Amino acid sequence: MRDQLRQHLRAILDTYDAVPADFEVELERPAQPEHGDWATNTAMRLASVLKNNPRAIAEELAETLRARVDPKRVSAVEVAGPGFINIRLADTYLTDQLASALKAGSSYGRTTTGAETSAIVEYVSANPTGPLTVGHGRNAVLGDTVANLLEWTGCDVTREYYYNDAGRQMRVLAQSVRARYEALVADVEMKTLTHDDGSTVEVPVSFPDDGYQGAYIIDIAQELADEHGAALLTTDSLRPFQDKAEEVIFAEIEGTLARLGIEMDDYFNERRLYDDNRVNETVERLTEAGYTYEKDDALWFKTTEFGKDKDTVLIKKTGEPTYRTPDIAYHADKFERGFDAIIDVLGADHVATYPDVISALDVLGYDTDRVEVLLYQFVTLVRGGEPVKMSTRRANYVTLDDLINEVTADVTRFFFLMRSASTHLDFDLDLATEASDKNPVFYLQYAHARICSIYGKAAEVGLDATDDADLTLLTHDDETALIKELLRFPEVIDRAAAQRAPHHVATYLREVATAFSQFYGSCHIIGEDKALGAARLKLADATRTVLRNGLTVLGIDAPESM
Repeated sequence: MRDQLRQHLRAILDTYDAVPADFEVELERPAQPEHGDWATNTAMRLASVLKNNPRAIAEELAETLRARVDPKRVSAVEVAGPGFINIRLADTYLTDQLASALKAGSSYGRTTTGAETSAIVEYVSANPTGPLTVGHGRNAVLGDTVANLLEWTGCDVTREYYYNDAGRQMRVLAQSVRARYEALVADVEMKTLTHDDGSTVEVPVSFPDDGYQGAYIIDIAQELADEHGAALLTTDSLRPFQDKAEEVIFAEIEGTLARLGIEMDDYFNERRLYDDNRVNETVERLTEAGYTYEKDDALWFKTTEFGKDKDTVLIKKTGEPTYRTPDIAYHADKFERGFDAIIDVLGADHVATYPDVISALDVLGYDTDRVEVLLYQFVTLVRGGEPVKMSTRRANYVTLDDLINEVTADVTRFFFLMRSASTHLDFDLDLATEASDKNPVFYLQYAHARICSIYGKAAEVGLDATDDADLTLLTHDDETALIKELLRFPEVIDRAAAQRAPHHVATYLREVATAFSQFYGSCHIIGEDKALGAARLKLADATRTVLRNGLTVLGIDAPESM
């Protein structure tokens, strides 16, 4: 309806020679319901252009709009204040749309705004050096839900996990496992490492000073000892230690993601870019374009030409590429695969580094308007109003599995999504484990389960929500308010998808649950006239559908009982 009203207004404005062709009609939902369902300030914005009083312009536009709209869809077009035009939807339109929503069922909310487009969403992308952290969790849930939203608009989405199993991080990981393995199968000398907080840990002498100290390293070493005994003591290669660590850690990462309902379409190994010579080709193209130079035995990228204070090293003096270099090649590969949108989900600590990749892609001639970087802020776990550190055997930091174990997967997902990704998130563990309406996940899931219970009770008294229920009987103010809230769902999906902002869906679902509570408190279903009761039961069913579909988009279960 919003688009149709905008088209009507645009057609009317086309009859005015003075109105610019690129003038965009704005339609917003009024803050106060008594002001109608849609409002536009078009007349006030055009007052200087049309050289007339905005109220007079509004009266003229409103009169023409009334003649264009279908009275079965729009009941009133009114002028208010200095020149606002308020539009009210007709009751017949509301009931017709409610019937359509009921018919659509599990498909209600799906749109076609992204049809015939494709997107790749890259998220998580943690190297296999240890269990996923809470920070990785926000990344994973944000990326997965953005992908869900795009799919609900008809977009063809690829979910990709990019990782590097080479380089210094993996070498230190292998050295850490080897040292722990040696301690398990032989008598080795130990040393003491002191942490920044003054705590100490005993490790084998061969353990790297910056090695990985989590208990999971000992677990991996134990598997190697069980499989090979002391046979690996004589090998000079780190490969068996790295391979086992990568195998175990990746299996754990995939298991953790599965607990959150996350499944990737592809795991892209950075090694592919070297095997296909894409990294070297990318560096050569940047050099041919005149954007690199050699200094101090290293190869530099002229990032100062793009506004940075310093140029950036692409190839170290050791001949090893910096991490930006394969990143550039990887994004070039994404372009070559033909995606319309390339979406990266990154932590806020990447804010100063990702522009280098964008600048390089510009040099290489790619349309960088197709690249979107979603930066998310960090997460602080809070208990009793104070930041906390959860103790864990698996690592010397809080793992994502630890969090899921404490608050459940559904709560984990919702809490990561209920705030804008651009805001810091205080994850309140007390609230997350509370079984009350204060807990937003409990509130939504209970609302869905409550409606399922209402259906059961209705069946017991012979009340059936048949398809021919008379929805025109739904005239109570709270019924109308709930219908209007439910009809917003496709619009909310489109908005959240376009803005890559899942928190809009989380906020909206709470508003739906609140509107249903208001409706159910004032409009009885059981014990009323049978026809009215059936109509109200259908409205409850539509609410259940929206809650279920919305929770599905967020990757959260909609239980039938609690």
